[in-house]
Amino acid sequence: MKYLPSFSSERFSYFISKGGSLFGPVVLALLCCVSMRMSAQESHGPSTVDVGLPDAPGFGQTAVVQGTGSISGVVMDINGGLVPGAKVTLLEHGRTDERVTTAGTDGRFSFADLDVGRFKLTITASGLETFVSSEIGLKVGERRELPRIDLPIAATSTDVTVVVTQEQLAQEQIKEAEKQRAFGIFPNFYTSYVWDAAPLTRKQKYDLGLHSVADPVTFLAVGVASGIEQARNTFPGYGQGAKGYAKRYGAGYADDAIGRMLSSAVFPSIFHQDPRYFYMGSGTVRERAWYALRSAVVAKGDNGKWQPAYSFVLGSFASGAISNAYHSADDRGAGLTIRNGFLDLAGHAADNLLREFISRKVTPNIPVYETGKPE
Repeated sequence: MKYLPSFSSERFSYFISKGGSLFGPVVLALLCCVSMRMSAQESHGPSTVDVGLPDAPGFGQTAVVQGTGSISGVVMDINGGLVPGAKVTLLEHGRTDERVTTAGTDGRFSFADLDVGRFKLTITASGLETFVSSEIGLKVGERRELPRIDLPIAATSTDVTVVVTQEQLAQEQIKEAEKQRAFGIFPNFYTSYVWDAAPLTRKQKYDLGLHSVADPVTFLAVGVASGIEQARNTFPGYGQGAKGYAKRYGAGYADDAIGRMLSSAVFPSIFHQDPRYFYMGSGTVRERAWYALRSAVVAKGDNGKWQPAYSFVLGSFASGAISNAYHSADDRGAGLTIRNGFLDLAGHAADNLLREFISRKVTPNIPVYETGKPE
């Protein structure tokens, strides 16, 4: 910068004479000030002029702008599938009013124009577990992109009412009964340890009868009985030797099979009676023994009521009558019919005593809750 020289007295006189009497003093004063300022600068050198302008934003000052933050994210399930339509709720700490949005078809959601603060997200979707985020701190103007949010499949609790028919219940009870074997060997199929067991259908009565006569132990028992008969020469018309034994065996098995099917399937289906023995298990020994003996001639009907055992009595004597068709001519007659009929009844009564007092103790795998007649 060039500096103006100092004014001499001749220059002042010249300027005054040119400026006239009105402006002379003013001009002179201004010139004096300028001259003194320049003289000072000449003495002390140049200095910086501070014009006092404010700093621009970003240079020494922070611009505070509210309502420009955002929180956004993507909602997916645990299999990586998008969850469109998920309901997303935003709640600011210390406030009760909520902001709600819905995830788009791409699973994305966003909340804009958020002030600085702390927030929580709650996300719900049909069939998925509810998601609640931890606290999200948002700074001034921050645009927060959350990590992917995976919603697990919701655990469902459904009350299911299962209706079991009487037939289905009876079938399950038969399956359990067919596992009953005294000492694990001898069939105990016709003993029910459930006092109020479901009544059997016609088909179930026939199935249980066939299962009994086809059991291997039945064939073995008939073989032993036939051997005893041959040793005692029972039914002498059959003779002795292998041929005599075979005849006794065939007749014995026929007696057992026909008697079983008539008294446990055919007649029980006609008279609607239950062919099983219902274990009592409670009361005095005398009461239980009397119950076992009379059960040979008293049966429970399919309606649950006790009635004369038409089925077993008729079955026993009918099978005895039929046995005349295959026994030897010397042994046939009314005597054979009566003999076989009463033998069946007596055998049935003896079986009932064993069922009431012994069989349960020696039959494994009977559920503890099957205890017979409630006290």
